[in-house]
Parts: sequence; C-alpha cells; structure tokens
Amino acid sequence: MSRLFGTDGVRGLANGLLTAELALSLAQAAAVVLGHEQMSEGKRPRAVLARDPRASGEFIGAAVAAGLASAGVDVYDAGVLPTPATAFLIADLGADFGVMISASHNPAPDNGIKFFARGGQKLADAVEDAIEEQLQHDAFRPVGVDVGRIQRFSDAEDRYIVHLLGTLPHRLDGLKIVLDCANGAASGCSPQVFTDAGATVTVIGADPDGLNINDGVGSTHLEKLQEMVLSTGAHLGIAHDGDADRCLAVDHEGQIIDGDQIMAVLALAQKEAGELKDNVLVATVMSNLGLKIALRDAGIAIRETAVGDRYVLEEMRRGGYTLGGEQSGHVIFSEYATTGDGLLTGLHLAAQVAKTGKSLKDLAAAMSKLPQVMVNVKDVDKSRAAIVPAVKAAVAKAETELGDTGRVLLRPSGTEQLVRVMVEAGDIETAQRICNELVAVVRKELSL
Repeated sequence: MSRLFGTDGVRGLANGLLTAELALSLAQAAAVVLGHEQMSEGKRPRAVLARDPRASGEFIGAAVAAGLASAGVDVYDAGVLPTPATAFLIADLGADFGVMISASHNPAPDNGIKFFARGGQKLADAVEDAIEEQLQHDAFRPVGVDVGRIQRFSDAEDRYIVHLLGTLPHRLDGLKIVLDCANGAASGCSPQVFTDAGATVTVIGADPDGLNINDGVGSTHLEKLQEMVLSTGAHLGIAHDGDADRCLAVDHEGQIIDGDQIMAVLALAQKEAGELKDNVLVATVMSNLGLKIALRDAGIAIRETAVGDRYVLEEMRRGGYTLGGEQSGHVIFSEYATTGDGLLTGLHLAAQVAKTGKSLKDLAAAMSKLPQVMVNVKDVDKSRAAIVPAVKAAVAKAETELGDTGRVLLRPSGTEQLVRVMVEAGDIETAQRICNELVAVVRKELSL
C-alpha cells in the first residue's frame, strides 16, 4: 500500500481519493495518535478545525469534526481561515492539535487534510505513519459524557488579526495596496488586517463561492493583480494562494516580485535591525543563485535544504534561525509563526516600503535574478539520475563551464516519473543551451 500522506498532508480529488468516509476515519485515527497524552490522563483532547472556502470543505469538515468528536475530542470549529491562522490558533488556545482542510493553490475540485501538532507544528513523518497505521485498527469510540463536543470558535479571526498587527515593525499609513485573495481563505481577514494597519486597500479575488478558488486569480495567476496595480496607481500588490500560506508581490510598475526577492528584502531588513539570527537565511535548492550572491555580498549566508517548506522549517528549528522560505512565496518568520504565512509576509514587506520610503522595485533591486531555464523530462527512470556515469559527466561538464556564474540542478520529482533539469547562467541563451544539452543526455541515458 502506498503512503497516504504526501509532502503536505493527505490531498486529492474530493469524493475521489478524499471521501467523507476517509476524512472521518483519518480524524478518528489522528485523535488517538495526537490526543494520546490527554486521553491517557482521562481528559478530552482539544483540536482546532478550519478550512478554505471550497465547496467540498463543507462535507469534509463535517466528517472530520464528526470523527474527532466521536473519538472523544472537543472540536473548536474556526470556519474559513488561512492555514497559518489555524497553526497560530492551536498555540494560542493551547489546543492539543489542529486540522486544516485545504488543497492550497490547487483548483476547486481538489481538497486536502493537514494535521498540526501541539503548538501549531507540522507533523514529523513518523507521526503521520502512526496515524496511517492506526487506520488499520478499530476506531476508539467512547460513550456518554466522554464523547467530544463541537463548538464554534467565534473569535478565531479576531485573535489572528490582533496577532498579525502585533508583529508589525512599522504601520502602513500612506500606502495604496492591491490585495488578491485568490477567492480563498484570506478573503475575509487579509483586507481587514491591511486596512487596520493603515493602508488604503483595493481588493480583488475576495468573492469566494466555493468553486472559484484560485480560478484565474491569486499567486499562481498574477495578471489581474498586475493590471489593477497599474490602473489604480498603487504602491504595490500582494497575492495570496487559496489557503494564504504564500505571498507573491507586484511592484508599482506591475513587475512580479517572487519569493526569492521577497526573502532578500526581508533578510536585509532583519540584518539591519539586528534580528537575523547568525545572519543566516534558510532557502531551498530551487532559490535563484542571484539570491545567494546578493546576500553573500551583504554578509548573509544561506543554508540550503531540499524543496518543501517542511525541510525549511526543520533547518530553521535546528539552527534557531529567524527567516526562511521558498521561491514560491512560502516565507517563514520563526519568531511569529510555525509555518509560511502569506498575510504576515505581505504585511512585513509592505512595512519595509513604508519604513524606508523606497519603492518595492528599488528594495527588490538588491537582488539580480539570474536567467533560469527548467525542463521536466518525463518517462525516464528517475531512480538512476544520480548514478548513471554519462549523466554525472554531463552535469560536471556543465558546472565547469558555468563556474561561479551559474549552476545546474538535476532533481528527480518526488511525486511523478520525471527528472527536473534546471540551469542558471549569466544570460538566457547560455542557460537554454546547457539545459537542452543536459535534457538530451537524460532522455538518452535514463529512458524507460
């Protein structure tokens, strides 16, 4: 049997892989594993439950709530809220664990179930494995006064907004900001918190109907945000994804500012304020080489991890680092959050614009992005990518040619039968040529 948990919880087509029956069983299994400590003391565990506005989240959320309560867990239902709000509220309430129902940036027919441990921490692989193993056993079903209760977490959004505002290093008075909420979980609280922080806010993608999440809007579709920033004369635009754990931005000229550039701005700001632990930023191997060059020149080192915010978090916890993230816009402030938070990131990015009086374009210019070409080579034996001599020789030859002016990354996909070939170079022509050469070798040597 293949592993049920993926890189970010259990995710799939709602009513396909992810049925109400599976949601209920997963919740019952998670109650036993994550609520064990309280149950062993004869107490009822407490769990925070939230979701994004997908239509399927309604029945999946009801199934999760039923599964938890039937296993003796008291459920605090926060309704529609961002994933990072759920993580925060688990810690703020002192709950034993929490559940977020969302498929993030995926289209509306998909959904997912993500569990958080006490303190709003992501689960270790071993804990996920324990939940999967518990699915093979009979469910725990207390009776009488020992069944769990379900109640509305009525002040959940207010608590989260107050928390976000409390982190701000500088108010946003005088800034005109366009927000794209992806018709997702941030549609209610993001406009509110940016307004409360002092910005004049124009909002798009904040009319969720259960079916339009991420549909032509949000961090994966920035065209409408670019148009609105230009037409309103805004200082900048902020885009979330469906569950609002990502943030990408647009400057006043409509140019996209990606996660690497955002991290560069924030890392330099933290270093200047003396808040960047050991002058280190944690980023994945997919971050542009231009980020490393810019930060190196500023006296900031990068600790690289595998792709995935969970690996960024692990490295941040290991070293006690304060800032990390991904090119995709997952940015983690360990002082304030246990996961990527698109609202927190957008607020702090805007605060730098307000504090410095510089445009976002000027702030992001601290980093020059190297041209990057990436090709997904399909239908190849990804398991042999790191061991075939001809492939290794081709990579070494490319690295020698690029020297310090670029880099090569050959990465087997974690979920598909393909190999990703990525090349960065000083110019796009060189990057494209070297990438094409490597792709040809990979296809020849690893073909199935």
